Amino acid sequence: MKIGDKVSVVDEDLNGIVTSVHGNIVVFKDEYGFTHQYPKEKLVPKVSDFYETVEVVKKAEPKKNISKKHQRNHLVLDLHFHNLVKNPSDYDSFERLFIQKEKLMETLEFCRKNHLKRLEIVHGIGDGTLQKLVWDTLESQTNLDFYNKEILHHQSGAVMVEFH
Repeated sequence: MKIGDKVSVVDEDLNGIVTSVHGNIVVFKDEYGFTHQYPKEKLVPKVSDFYETVEVVKKAEPKKNISKKHQRNHLVLDLHFHNLVKNPSDYDSFERLFIQKEKLMETLEFCRKNHLKRLEIVHGIGDGTLQKLVWDTLESQTNLDFYNKEILHHQSGAVMVEFH
């Protein structure tokens, strides 16, 4: 080490420029003008271009493994009656509601049996009869939470169910 070299102290947040060397003792001034004395073995030279010759290798981030069960999208149950039967006009309103409730119960059981975490139930926006049936059915179930899918809670047309 010689006068004018930049040095840094090992295990301390302190550095500066060497002002004098007396045998094994090095005297340097920090950035605030204070003088410090340290033995040579406690100092490390600061070479500004030291790392310019070192090649930096970027490694790919390891991907987090997601189980296949959680990777797929949630199940969607559309309770619009024309999606449930071939000839919707052959049924009266009571039969329609009964079939829609049966389909809802089957799907809830399927989700529990297959350990699905989420189910989206599309009931549509109408006079509110089917929506009330869906909400009443979900309220009677255990180990699940449900909420309107849309941010605006009125007129959403869909309910999201999360199983515990």
